[in-house]
Order: sequence, then C-alpha cells, then structure tokens
Amino acid sequence: MQGLATENAPSPGVVVPHFIFAAVSFLALSIMVLLSGDSFTGYFFQPHLLAITHVAALGWGTMIIFGALYQLIPVIFETSLYSEKLAHLTFWMYGAGIILMVFAFWTSDFTLLLPIAGVVVFTALLFFTFNVFLSFQKSEKKNIKSLFIGASAIWLLLTALLGFLIALNYRYNFLSQSHFLYLKMHAHMGIAGWFLLMVFGAASTLIPMFLISHQMNEKKLSYSFYFINAGLALLSLDWLILHGTQFLPVYGIIIVTGILFFLSYVHESYKKRLRKNLDFGMKHTMIAMLALFLPVVLGLAASQQFIGFEQTLLWKIIMLYGFSIFFMFITSIILGQTYKTIPFIIWLVVYTDMVGKAKTPLPKELYSEKLANWQLYVYLLAMLTMLTGIISGIKLIVEAGGLFLFVTAILYNINVFKIVFHKASINSEN
Repeated sequence: MQGLATENAPSPGVVVPHFIFAAVSFLALSIMVLLSGDSFTGYFFQPHLLAITHVAALGWGTMIIFGALYQLIPVIFETSLYSEKLAHLTFWMYGAGIILMVFAFWTSDFTLLLPIAGVVVFTALLFFTFNVFLSFQKSEKKNIKSLFIGASAIWLLLTALLGFLIALNYRYNFLSQSHFLYLKMHAHMGIAGWFLLMVFGAASTLIPMFLISHQMNEKKLSYSFYFINAGLALLSLDWLILHGTQFLPVYGIIIVTGILFFLSYVHESYKKRLRKNLDFGMKHTMIAMLALFLPVVLGLAASQQFIGFEQTLLWKIIMLYGFSIFFMFITSIILGQTYKTIPFIIWLVVYTDMVGKAKTPLPKELYSEKLANWQLYVYLLAMLTMLTGIISGIKLIVEAGGLFLFVTAILYNINVFKIVFHKASINSEN
C-alpha cells in the first residue's frame, strides 16, 4: 500500500472528484438498467443500450481509471503528473460531455446534441492524452508497465476520434461504410486498446503489490503487450481497409493470446503471494480476472462468421459479450480496487501529520467492511441473475438482476462517500 504514496503524488483534489463522479455514475447506470429490462432481451443496437454502454464505459469505467491513473503515474512513471490544472479542466469538461452524450443517446437526439457532446468529450480526452504523454516524457523510467499505459492512451484517443466521427456522421452522413462497421472498430479499440491495456498496465503493479508477490516474470507482460497491440492493429486495419475478411478470427486469437499471457502473470502472482488470505477487494479483483474468460470465448464465437449463427443467437452472443466486459470484468475490478486505493489517499490527507503523535485508524477502518462484504455478495447475485435473464430472454429476470445491481451501487456509494467525507478520529498515545 505504501507504494501508492510518493512525493510526486498529485493533490487529492485531482483524484477524489473522479471517484465521486464514477460512484454516482454507477448508481445512475444501475437505475438505467433497472428501467431498461426489455432492451437486454432484443437487438443490441438500441438508444437506451447505447446510453447504458456509454455510462458504463465513460462515466463509470473511464472516469475512475482517470482518477486512479493520476495517483499511479508517480508510481509507474516515477515522475509527477505533468499538469494538475489540466487534469482539473479535463475532469469538468469530460464530466459535462458524458452527461450530454448519455442524454443524447437516451432521447435519441443523434443529429443535434450528440455531435456537440462528441466535440466536448473528444476535446477532454485529447487533454487527458496530452497530460499522460507529457508525464511519460518526463519519466526516466521506461518499462513494460509504462508502455501499457502509454499505448492505452493512444488507443483511447483513436477510439474517441472514431466515436466523434460517427457522431458527426449522424448529421452529415460522410462515412463511406455502414455505421455498424465503424461501431465495431470503435468498440474494440475502446475495449481491447483502452480498457484492457490500461487495466493490465495498472494491475501488473497493483496485484503483486497487494498480494505481496516478488520475483515476477515480466516477460509475460511483454508478450501480452505485443500480442494484444498487434492483434488489435490488424483487426482495425482489416475492418478499415478490407471491411472484414475471413482472417478476423485469426486477429482475435492473437489478442486472446496476449490476454492469456497476462492472466498467466496474475496466476503467478497469486501462487507466489505472501498474503495468503484475500480481502474482499482482492476477491473482487480475482473474480474479474476469472470473468475475463467469458468475453474471450464469446468474442471468438462471434468472430466465426462462417459458422452461420442464426441472427437472434448472434445478437444474444454480442449482448452477452458486451455485458460480460462492462458489468463483469470492468465493474468487478473497479469495485475491488476502489477499496485498495481511495481509503489510503484519504488517510494520507487526514492523518499524515498525526503519525507518531496519536493512534490513527487503519485505511480499511475508513469504511464499513460489513457493507463491502454485502456488496460483493449482492453483486455476484446481480451478475448471475442478469446472465440468466439475458440468456433466457425473460425481461422480469433481467429487471430482478437490475434491482440487485441497484442495491450493489447503493452499498458502494455509501462506502465511497463515507471514505471521502471521513473526519479525523484519533486516540492519544499518551
């Protein structure tokens, strides 16, 4: 845990607002799921599902990654964040853009509000990428973990650029191919290029740190990095230039090979751990790593065009593919790592000056462990129920899963706000 504390760490005012926005976004996401049960049992390209996907991807996943990354840059790059002022500007612009974009999707305002939201979000992501790369440039330590972060920022910018062009195309209709082709590129650049590389880069530092694992084989990380980037580059170029060929499954296998190398690294860390008992934060993280096998299998199945899936079955596979990525992999790892990062950040703010002068609480005492454990159990119930609902196509079961997800979000928000607004509680050592 002490690895998160360096003299180069940014001020809490840079990091904490991202966790607050993300927590509220998770709550909003659960409400939207609860109100859209029928959207999960039909065709995947629907306004409400697009809104839900972008809340999950932008307001929940990406926002909290931004906050965590600002804290991790001094650890991974061994240098300070280039500009805290730019980070503040990025947060406010990005938050406003997310709200506009989600409202545009939810209300089907594709020709007026969506392009405006696209401009705002793309500009904010451009600022973020600029800040990360100038921080990277300052660093004297260039290793495979920092390469994961740098490459993910490039893929994020490409994802945002393509998304911006798709948004403009709704109004001006200038793209030569179908929206679905560009949406596939947009989604996979974001999923494999941004989320996977960023999560893998951060987790390659955090998982061994929290498990207390030493002498890790970092060649596995190198193989993971190059396989994922090579496969995704080939996949994107195939779609862009050739509009999808019979080689798509090959690119998928290359990406999956990279994922398996990373999972092997995680397994090695788990086997070498000195901390034998996992807390609920690391349980969530390990669940996320196991859950990653589901989208891997579903993604490879969806790429096998020659099998000739019946149309409704293909839609269901794609629906499960997206659901397993955003709600099972990304959400689970965030729910776990939140409790490994934000309590320590707040603890540093409140108690650093009191160390040695008074008995201070541990970072884990800043939140309710009982609520966090309940959060884990209700979350697992939500995932099981929603998977059953999507597979069976029964709206009522999906809505039941949405209700469990809503309870999960409530429990998570209670603890996040309990941490963020924690006041000093000390006992004199004299």
